[in-house]
Amino acid sequence: MTLKQTIKRIYEEKYKVLLMFSLLLLVLAFVQIGVQTALTGDFVHRGITLKGGSTITLENTELNPEDLQSYLHQEFPSAEINVRTIYAAGKVVALAVDSDAQDNAEINLILNALNKKVDLKGAKPSVEVMGAALGSSFFKQAGIALIISFILMALVVLLYFRLWIPSLAVIACAFSDIVVTMAIFNLTGIKLSTAGVAGFLMLIGYSIDTDILLTTRVLKRHEGTVMERIYSSISTGMTMTVTTICVVLVALIFVQSETIRQILVIVLIGMFVDMIMTWIQNVAFLRLYLEKKKPNLK
Repeated sequence: MTLKQTIKRIYEEKYKVLLMFSLLLLVLAFVQIGVQTALTGDFVHRGITLKGGSTITLENTELNPEDLQSYLHQEFPSAEINVRTIYAAGKVVALAVDSDAQDNAEINLILNALNKKVDLKGAKPSVEVMGAALGSSFFKQAGIALIISFILMALVVLLYFRLWIPSLAVIACAFSDIVVTMAIFNLTGIKLSTAGVAGFLMLIGYSIDTDILLTTRVLKRHEGTVMERIYSSISTGMTMTVTTICVVLVALIFVQSETIRQILVIVLIGMFVDMIMTWIQNVAFLRLYLEKKKPNLK
């Protein structure tokens, strides 16, 4: 028996075991989010735009961002500071120092430390401050937008299929995709910004596309066997997913905007997670459903 035949046999016969694997991923994701919430008070790493803080932008400087960040961490070991580069036309035009400092006294301390490393007059520093209340408000509004979009998506799915169990399977897979992606995103250490929230909103759409494709072909078409319809869905769905992954990878190589890169990272993680949740979890749910409802569906 060839490797392809072995994989096919496992996929067709051991789908319940594979379902347990996808559910285990979901449980581990909840564990990661729970641990992070217990340790930090937040279920996701929040950036300045969602938590509050300040950004000091330095122009006309040739400082190495890693060296500058190491220096600032030594000067302010208890502060949350991140140094990032700002690009324009493929060239570094400035450095941005993000920190949790919000009042003038804390910001001035950072400026004084920076003055020891770079001529601030030449660097033309500019300071932007995001208050904690405003950042928390943005975070709350972003969370509400995510929840509302998910609820509306669920209603559309229920109205389209008019079958509770398959519809709930689609919704469960989309939910699993979001949760597991968020847990993996947390492990990267990247701080979520308002752009990242947009990435998760995009991910809901990507996830639902493949789930609806699968459920529609399996339940609404009658030619061929159930597995033949599943394989037909995989062929189309994987073409869509792999194409998206290739585009995202190319964009990650050439795009230098931190805002766009965060969206791309979230979408990339979500695409890989979606493969598991759609072609393992949702397929298993549909097969279990059809085993019980086969006389009524055929």
